[in-house]
Amino acid sequence: MTVQGLPMAVPAEGLPARVRIHEVGARDGLQNEKATVPTAVKAEFVRRLADAGLTTIEATSFVHPKWVPQLADAEELFPLVSGLPVALPVLVPNQRGLDRALALGARRVAVFASATESFAKANLNRTLDESLAVFAPVVRRAKDEGVHVRGYVSMCFGDPWEGPVPAHQVVRVCRALRDMGCDELSLGDTIGVATPGQVRALLSLLAEEGVPADVLGVHFHDTYGQALANTYAALEHGVTTVDASAGGLGGCPYAKSATGNLATEDLVWMLSGLGIDTGIDLGRLVATSAWMAERLGRPSPSRTVRALGKTTQPHKDQ
Repeated sequence: MTVQGLPMAVPAEGLPARVRIHEVGARDGLQNEKATVPTAVKAEFVRRLADAGLTTIEATSFVHPKWVPQLADAEELFPLVSGLPVALPVLVPNQRGLDRALALGARRVAVFASATESFAKANLNRTLDESLAVFAPVVRRAKDEGVHVRGYVSMCFGDPWEGPVPAHQVVRVCRALRDMGCDELSLGDTIGVATPGQVRALLSLLAEEGVPADVLGVHFHDTYGQALANTYAALEHGVTTVDASAGGLGGCPYAKSATGNLATEDLVWMLSGLGIDTGIDLGRLVATSAWMAERLGRPSPSRTVRALGKTTQPHKDQ
């Protein structure tokens, strides 16, 4: 597979010179697969992503296997990739999850909060405040151990049960996570309903309330085709961390209306055209996503993967 070309770079004023892509395909992408991906394939996926130039690759989740059986091999997987020269965040839902991660030498962890009561109940079986109370000692202990902590905030723009989410509700959760000690926050459009105006309004309110753009990442799903437009709006506000999933893998097992994440290749294509540095080799990334699509037995949903390389068919032995 060869890349036919890259977009002509035409920089736009007011945008960052460099963006760090927080790759979530190996965790957020694969957790939503119906079939369990073999551990060796996951490890190779992470290695290939690192070889393509991604510097932050979310490796797995230390949740109870009952809830996310696709990631039940966290203890087996993490040692296979921990020697890579990249940041390897892992999701930890509680103290037990943190214990498991620390025992394997994890130095970057993430907790997963909600901006709405309904999703907190569906995802964590707790009220919003109860879930925050659970995270507080987890974050505190992680920081005591010198570990970097990311706080995910889901349903920042819309909730399948509650509808549009007021910005002040999101700000309250973000400030609570910052007060706990989270180093960075990721704003999630879990069901992909956000539009650029909403993104600008939320980022403006967060800045007014003391949560600056340099501690924020954005995590857009592409349900209505708005992920890149929303990302551009975030870049205009100074956000320099963008979550994306190689090949557009993923959704959310607790929000059935959630579709795939923003494809990393589509994001890199746009950023390259804006003259924004990512450090990523798009050809290698496209090849990696096509390789994973073979293992999953279906074409990659990424438009850029399809445009730059013929997506191959599944192996006959699968």
